[in-house]
Amino acid sequence: MSWRKEKLSNICHMKTGKLDSNAAVPDGEFPFFTCAQETYRINIAAYDTEAVLLGGNNAAGIFPLKYYNGPFNAYQRTYILESLDSSKLSTRFLYYALKPALSLFQSASIGAATQYLTKPILENFQISLPSIESQNKIVSILSVYDDLIENNRRRIQLLEEAARLLYQEWFVRLRFPGHEHAKIVDGVPEGWDQQQIRSICPEIRTGVDPASLDPKTPYIGLEHIPRRSISLSSWSNVEEVNSRKYRYQEGDILFGKIRPYFHKVGIAFNSGVTSSDSIILRPISFLYHPFLLMMVSSDGFVSEVSKTMKEGTKMPRADWKFIEQKKISIPPDPLLSAFNTYIEPIISQLKTLSLCNIQLQEARDLLLPRLMNGVIPV
Repeated sequence: MSWRKEKLSNICHMKTGKLDSNAAVPDGEFPFFTCAQETYRINIAAYDTEAVLLGGNNAAGIFPLKYYNGPFNAYQRTYILESLDSSKLSTRFLYYALKPALSLFQSASIGAATQYLTKPILENFQISLPSIESQNKIVSILSVYDDLIENNRRRIQLLEEAARLLYQEWFVRLRFPGHEHAKIVDGVPEGWDQQQIRSICPEIRTGVDPASLDPKTPYIGLEHIPRRSISLSSWSNVEEVNSRKYRYQEGDILFGKIRPYFHKVGIAFNSGVTSSDSIILRPISFLYHPFLLMMVSSDGFVSEVSKTMKEGTKMPRADWKFIEQKKISIPPDPLLSAFNTYIEPIISQLKTLSLCNIQLQEARDLLLPRLMNGVIPV
């Protein structure tokens, strides 16, 4: 199989989006690609095509790379790459060919506080191309992994939505089992306790120097916590960090403090260390765990916490003092146990699917360079 070198400018059309990054809206109809690792949503689509999306600036020089086929919109510093001739270049092959190049882009980028991937860098970057038949074969192999990953992500979304709806039905709308016979006293059902959050969940702050840990110890920073998803299925290792961090345990709830309206709240599926910009929540009894997880990740709770931020600060943070002193209505133990019988299996499935996706990603990433350099013939 023969391969040839081609500059990106010779094989793909390159442009950038037009919008500011703050154009994103919650639950928008279309994907909105920015320079963030996660994909946001928007209600207006400016493009409808098959493309590779590449972030053009990032503080750490970690430029997000994504593939999409359909209507979408893009941030003004996000590159949109389209094949000039589909008989010579598969757009999805381009996506896979650029994945191993991300570290090279990081080295070639310019800037201090923020690193920029300029258009000339991209235009002159070369990739190796086999025949279109070989490209399609490589894509068919790698896309099996990505399709499985995407299927698991959709299952995760459905499971999380089911958990949210049950929490809302039982503990917000108060339509819990037996609610027809419950007496309401001062706005809450009789038998429910009015307590501060700290009565069931103290903040955990066990500091640790990353240098004292195994380099492969998981590290979850705010960049790893997805918006509006309780499944923390991404992390790096402590060998990539150097400042003091905090220990968390499997099952702990991490609440992103910086700009809490970003809605970064989730459950850890492993033990490791996290950023000081995460609040670590660990209830005093597992009886409270599913209830606490669904409460602090709910729209209503995140909205209340967001109102406590100090105006005018460059990096507004959630106030733990507000959170720990906030009064909540705690259901009686039998109702919590009944709730747990529904939510615990969901959390277990979320963990299984999340860890499965990590294994699929690792397997794909081991295979990808071997396919791209011709070590594995197709």
